[in-house]
Amino acid sequence: MDLRYRLNHPERLLSPSLILFEEIIKANLDAMIAMVGTPDRLRPHVKTHKMAAIIGLEERLGIHQHKCATIAEAEMIAAAGGHDVLIAYPLVGPNLDRLVRLIRAYPETTFRVLVDHAESAKALSRAAESLDGPVSTLLDIDVGMGRTGIDVRDAAGLFTLVADLPNLRPDGLHAYDGHQRASDPEERKRASLEGLAPVLELRETLIGKGYPIPRLILGGTPTFPIHAACTVPGSECSPGTSTLHDASYAAKFPDLPFTPAALLLTRVISQPRPGRITLDLGHKAVAADPVGARLTLPDLPDARIGGQSEEHLVVDLDNAGDYPPGTAMLAIPMHVCPTVALHRRAYVVRDGDVVDEWEVTARDRVIGI
Repeated sequence: MDLRYRLNHPERLLSPSLILFEEIIKANLDAMIAMVGTPDRLRPHVKTHKMAAIIGLEERLGIHQHKCATIAEAEMIAAAGGHDVLIAYPLVGPNLDRLVRLIRAYPETTFRVLVDHAESAKALSRAAESLDGPVSTLLDIDVGMGRTGIDVRDAAGLFTLVADLPNLRPDGLHAYDGHQRASDPEERKRASLEGLAPVLELRETLIGKGYPIPRLILGGTPTFPIHAACTVPGSECSPGTSTLHDASYAAKFPDLPFTPAALLLTRVISQPRPGRITLDLGHKAVAADPVGARLTLPDLPDARIGGQSEEHLVVDLDNAGDYPPGTAMLAIPMHVCPTVALHRRAYVVRDGDVVDEWEVTARDRVIGI
């Protein structure tokens, strides 16, 4: 096991449980700042950790801009002292009223939203009528993922509508290229820049028409190095997974200078037959994706992951007899973001000792608002 994952007295800890290695989290954040040059260009996505304690850590490092997907996450950021929050998710239905209440409840925090459809923009404008000032609104551009966002060819018209609607302030462009996952860094760079080119052309067109474009929010973790090198004024990078990182990204993107910082403590609960052990690490404790490869076991490099159910993980290995029931070990999740959301709190480890417990504050859809 990597010495950075030293864990003293695991016998005192419940399993399955989430273990955060504080020094690695700090190293990941330091690496993010070094890559982008200044914390002012970072807007990390909180979906990965959902923790107020990490927001506080980021703020102390000078990272004052944050990105999220839910009203609960936005509320968590504001309550933790976050200065600036982008809710990068289409707000419809009752969430529009929740947005208004959120803005009123935390006047010291700047909230930004995005739209990708005329009806959404109009509904947002109506919802914001009672606020004291306009809502900063970015245009979400589809750069090939096909999940949300408007086609760049139709974006100028929607931007003009946002500028004309009352209670909204056009605030720039948002382009998430989460589909760019080529392992080869050069291939990933070529594809990402190709997708970004029409967005930059749109930016120049809008500026030529007299519209200010104060910010351009780009990418996630795989394309972070590419957008970190962007020299366009107002460009911001919004990686998320890199804060905690995971086994999937570590294997697929070895060019990224990040280390998995969130592991799972698990124990052998059974030896049902020779050559097999069963761990207490079902899919209620670790994300059920990707299919067939949900975690790695650093202490058991030759293990063959078998079936998984709600509370059980079957593992086959030749020397299974060396791991009797009660044996504790660590696992690295393949997909950290939904794994974290399965746990209400996490043990925090520093120098091998558990020094704190951090609540996963925004794992619920509703906190207060």
